[in-house]
Amino acid sequence: MKKTLIVVDMQKDFVTGCLGSKEAQAIVPEMVKFVKSFDGEIIFTKDTHEENYMETQEGKKLPVPHCIRGTDGWEIISELAEIAKKSKVFEKPTFGSKELAAYIAGEAPDEVTLIGVCTGICVLNNATLIKAFAPEIPVKVIADLCACVTPVTHQTALEAMKTCQIDIA
Repeated sequence: MKKTLIVVDMQKDFVTGCLGSKEAQAIVPEMVKFVKSFDGEIIFTKDTHEENYMETQEGKKLPVPHCIRGTDGWEIISELAEIAKKSKVFEKPTFGSKELAAYIAGEAPDEVTLIGVCTGICVLNNATLIKAFAPEIPVKVIADLCACVTPVTHQTALEAMKTCQIDIA
């Protein structure tokens, strides 16, 4: 069985940095154990913005410079950095990656699992893009290995993904 794990945006800015949260920090120990024991392909995504971030539509709606290419906050958290160096990494300038979804559709794994941050933004967008590009591949999100801005937005995102036929574990 060919399995793929996608670790979404586990970058310093989203865990301990400018957009970090206690919820994101809380999932790190169990996430690290899960990633280290995963038997299959591991892929990371990296939210990647340029110096002109504040001039973009996202920057105007979320005026917090974050994950600027080359900064410390753009880097994968230290607990997962070595694994990320050996893995395929998709940089994405927005919430979801069409390139990642197309890659998954082309590789056609038997199942795809997503974990990471932020449940209601990047996890949701990548899971639904994958489902749209590859509707017959089972897509699963592990709720306890994801975090969002608040527990309420986390739950709302999980419910939205269920509606899109994404399995929540």
